[in-house]
Amino acid sequence: MEEKIILISEKDEPIGAMGKLEAHEKGLLHRAFSIFVQNAKGEFLLQKRAKTKYHSGGLWTNTCCGHPRDGEETLTAAHRRLGEEMGFDCPLEESFVFHYTTLLDHNLKENEIDHVFVGTFDGEIIANPEEADNYSWMTREAIEQELATHPEKYTYWFKVAMEKAKAGGFF
Repeated sequence: MEEKIILISEKDEPIGAMGKLEAHEKGLLHRAFSIFVQNAKGEFLLQKRAKTKYHSGGLWTNTCCGHPRDGEETLTAAHRRLGEEMGFDCPLEESFVFHYTTLLDHNLKENEIDHVFVGTFDGEIIANPEEADNYSWMTREAIEQELATHPEKYTYWFKVAMEKAKAGGFF
């Protein structure tokens, strides 16, 4: 059974639930989250999305992202997905929130209010191959260089979140 995600108003208030794929086919506004994990050296953990993902497969992005399920708190969902995708958990703190829309591959559309969480972790990573084909620790400078020279290798939301984080000094 497909998980139902939270449809929201422009004020991020829940107004219903819908299957994840259908919400992306219709481009309906829904709640999402992105997680940025750093190590003690200040490097960011990026993942390369599995090629088999329903959208944006094979692109590099932040540590983890996802959608809270209907009735699930966003922070709880963030911890759940971090374990499911990267095989670890760590303390997370909400840093900022932003709204974005974009057209995706497979005739899908993102229309999300994205809650950005940050955390620190230095332990073992056990990436789920159904979620991530690879992962890498990168400095902010290396990420900015990569985004400037090869933006096509990265997810849309990752690029927007990095711009907003830099402009706002969020992390």
